[in-house]
Amino acid sequence: MTADDLIDAVRDDQQTELSRLGSSKTLYADTRGEMEPDAIHAAAAAREAAAAATFEAWADDAADAAGALFADAASDASERQGETEPADREFHMHETLDALDATIERLGGLVGWTLVDKKVKEQLTGFFTGQADPQTASNYRSAGSEVEELRAEAADLLEETCEGDEDWAAAEGAAIDVVAAAYDDYVETLEDLGVNPKDVC
Repeated sequence: MTADDLIDAVRDDQQTELSRLGSSKTLYADTRGEMEPDAIHAAAAAREAAAAATFEAWADDAADAAGALFADAASDASERQGETEPADREFHMHETLDALDATIERLGGLVGWTLVDKKVKEQLTGFFTGQADPQTASNYRSAGSEVEELRAEAADLLEETCEGDEDWAAAEGAAIDVVAAAYDDYVETLEDLGVNPKDVC
């Protein structure tokens, strides 16, 4: 297996979940139905704060290239949050990420996180495009590009680190678990709000 194979396998396994996470209902769930710019920014900041905390903890617990990658991921997330006060929001995805211990699994989990977060960034870009706020839309589009670059770096490191099928399977399983956790959160939140999560919009 290669890193590209892993990413394709996760996308294939979680095709429906990623498609629905790429709908505008993700923002609706994140904001608990408050689809206003300030609420959207606060929800986005909550995601970045959660990512920064997770990846910083990983960086403190890792060495060499993996530790550097996790530290960069934490720094980037913190920078994207900026001074925005995050919404009071917890994410099942980060509970799953925080439970990963081995470097291989964490790299796979990071890939899974990027697949989800890229979808969120696309929705943020679309929302502010619709709000006739091209600068903010551009900022979120650039953030999405950063996430894609992070995915490529994690993939490269997986290529260097995985020594056999067992390692690749562990990384793939972690990535799938992260996407599945994000989707479960999405479904539970929308159902709590009385919204059908299966209608993609």
